[in-house]
Amino acid sequence: MLDKFRFLTAGESHGKCLTAIIEGIPAGFDIDINQINEDLKRRQQGYGRGGRMKIETDTVEITSGVRFGKTMGSPVTLVIQNRDFENWQKIMSVMAEDFTEEKSFTQCRPGHADYAGSIKYNHKDLRNILERSSARKTAIEVAVGSVAKQILAQFDIKCSSKILQIGQEKNPENFHSEIDKARTEGDSLGGKFEVIFENLPVGLGSYVHWDRMIDGKIAQAVMSIPAVKTVSIGNHHSYKMRGSEFHDEMFVENGKIVRHSNNAGGVEGGMTNGEPLIVTASMKPIPTMPKPLKTVDLKTMEECEAHFERSDTCAVEACSVIAESRIACVLVDEFLLKFGGDSFDEISRKFCRKQ
Repeated sequence: MLDKFRFLTAGESHGKCLTAIIEGIPAGFDIDINQINEDLKRRQQGYGRGGRMKIETDTVEITSGVRFGKTMGSPVTLVIQNRDFENWQKIMSVMAEDFTEEKSFTQCRPGHADYAGSIKYNHKDLRNILERSSARKTAIEVAVGSVAKQILAQFDIKCSSKILQIGQEKNPENFHSEIDKARTEGDSLGGKFEVIFENLPVGLGSYVHWDRMIDGKIAQAVMSIPAVKTVSIGNHHSYKMRGSEFHDEMFVENGKIVRHSNNAGGVEGGMTNGEPLIVTASMKPIPTMPKPLKTVDLKTMEECEAHFERSDTCAVEACSVIAESRIACVLVDEFLLKFGGDSFDEISRKFCRKQ
């Protein structure tokens, strides 16, 4: 699979920092660090967030690849410091002599990576799994996605998201009361959200191989967000519709092809078709709760209650921001593959000719 915009992240939930290195950004793109920080702030907000958000105030540091607000064509490095690391320095030390069993645990948390991760990596202390499998790592992914969104925005590609449902509640005016009720009961809630990208060019992705189809790439990117369980593009009631109802008919108006519906959600044959890209996803209830679930202690092999540290009651709004970023990374990769060049000016010339 070809990749033009690619990145790696590193860091643990209570480690010193979260880091990303982005490769493949051409020179000359405007990057606003304040916009990255605004997206990080959006991820931290949302009704139902937990105690960690009161500790962290996520801001990004750009340590390479950008000079005077513009990309240089070299790898871009982003760093977010974990303020909570101050309280975990000994527990998360890289030095062998600092070993301690403090804050270790062996009680699997149902719904988390604990059990499977302990078997796969032969870990006895489940903290070794918790620290990287934690959704805390999505902070740096949002920073990367913000860079991707800024690149797309310079070609008038716009992004938005909204919450469709929290638990059983579909009325936004009742979302807070639904979350309050779950918090009081020591429980958690999931929900459903929608992400929309507008003004995408026709032809991002391809039908020629399964791993180049844009809908498959988007689905994988969103599904791999912690707690996401379903992803759909377009009208997610398509299975109940007849073909004559679902497929978006085409017309000519003022010399241009137009459609009066968008049930396909902007994707046909594994490619963007020029209509708004509409992605819907559902997030399961967060599995860490004050009201503990029954589980097993891997050390004693006895039944017990699941380990609880701290958690959100509901993080659907944060999840929608993360999904924006994940999708933006897929789209900017395909965009650069299609209109690629070494600089913003070169890409702009190609982009204009293609429209």
